[in-house]
Amino acid sequence: MKNVKVYGADWCSDCVTAKKFLESKKIDFEYIDITKDELAVRFVEKVNDGKRIIPTLVIDGKTHTNPGIAGLIRLFN
Repeated sequence: MKNVKVYGADWCSDCVTAKKFLESKKIDFEYIDITKDELAVRFVEKVNDGKRIIPTLVIDGKTHTNPGIAGLIRLFN
């Protein structure tokens, strides 16, 4: 079982898509809404060269920035 964190925002369509994908595969994940968590904002900016790119996923300690559906399929198949 992988340790999965999703940094995103409820208004972000790519974030909603990523969450729905993970739920459809029955993958447990922690969702962190960066609009409500200043530490999460700083983390996302740190791993994305100062940019707030979401969704940012951390899977077993490795960061994946906005992987899209194709990227998610590669990561979880």
